[in-house]
Amino acid sequence: MNTKIYKKVHELATNLMEAARKEDQEQFDQLYSELKGLCKENEGSDKDHPVQWETLADFTEDLEGAVIIYQKALVLAENIGSGDFGSSIGFSIATLQLELGQKDAALASLEKARLACLDIEDKELKAEIHDLLTELKSQS
Repeated sequence: MNTKIYKKVHELATNLMEAARKEDQEQFDQLYSELKGLCKENEGSDKDHPVQWETLADFTEDLEGAVIIYQKALVLAENIGSGDFGSSIGFSIATLQLELGQKDAALASLEKARLACLDIEDKELKAEIHDLLTELKSQS
């Protein structure tokens, strides 16, 4: 990923968290708009990367809208063969789908996340995916 873009996304995410903590909706909206603009500007270019879309989805308040953005990030993660991004994004999609009452879709997303995380080092994320998948399967 382009270092300049990564630093900008990180800066925006940090500032978005601070605006949310302060409950400064005006600042949050301005920063969110800037992040969204960055994503759109890089979309389809060699600078397009799942981290910018995943970050945008992380701060999207509309759950269905966030799922759509995460799915865009997931496609990019799969295109670059990133198990780290694929598993974290898939897990995020699944948790939102559960909140939206879409259990079957969540199971499918978790299965994809489980496959994506086979070769990653993040044991905590692997455990979260495994535990949620096991829990949902036991409820079926």
